[in-house]
Amino acid sequence: MTELNLYQVDAFTDRVFGGNPACVIPLEQWLPDEQLLLLARENAVAETAFFIPGEDRFSLRWFTPDIEMDLCGHATLATAHVIKTFLNYTKGSILFDSASGPLTVTFRDDRYVLDFPSRKPLPANLPTELRYAFATTPAAVLKARDYVLVYEREEDVLHMKVDRHWLDKINLDPGGVIITAPGNDCDFVSRFFTPQASILEDPVTGSAHCSLIPYWSERLGKKELKAQQLSERVGTLFCTDNEDRVLIAGDARTFSAGKCWI
Repeated sequence: MTELNLYQVDAFTDRVFGGNPACVIPLEQWLPDEQLLLLARENAVAETAFFIPGEDRFSLRWFTPDIEMDLCGHATLATAHVIKTFLNYTKGSILFDSASGPLTVTFRDDRYVLDFPSRKPLPANLPTELRYAFATTPAAVLKARDYVLVYEREEDVLHMKVDRHWLDKINLDPGGVIITAPGNDCDFVSRFFTPQASILEDPVTGSAHCSLIPYWSERLGKKELKAQQLSERVGTLFCTDNEDRVLIAGDARTFSAGKCWI
């Protein structure tokens, strides 16, 4: 049997049991994709991150219990937290090689700042499946990797009812559906749903903010924004629009550090 280190980290929160849990597993070399997917299924959280240290950067991949993802914010933040906390990493930033290109995470006191690609959403038509999946018709519909459904009030997002029967009729692999609105105590709020996935609602979705930040930055006329994702666990994200890049900052807390065997 092979022994692996296994960490679980709550990302985009300053308290355990908040934000979005991610598992992080360091590797010396890549395991077969089938084995990585089995590990992610066994962990049964929204994302499991696997990384391999290099001379000046780290190789990083993300798996849900169902598929490999092209980009994941909270698991990247969790990985940076593990590297800083448990690997005695002393530099001020980490460079990751990923399916979405180079990604940098900078340490700002106890906060982690993700430098991610901007994915500005464009106006789109509302698919029939989504029209019936969400109880309230959005004021605007946009799309990049994910559909972005814009509502008028925070309460529309907070209390939204989702008909999974209809949602699962659409295949957005590897994307999902963001619902968003202006925030009462922050600039904007959101929730994120993934059709045909083991975990329907992702608690806090960093990659969704690659589209949310350019949209709300333009709409509100400001570059610095505070966001909340209104899942049951709730997450807080501190956002910056940098034209073709976005900065997404948040906190992290270690839930567990242990071993697994395969």
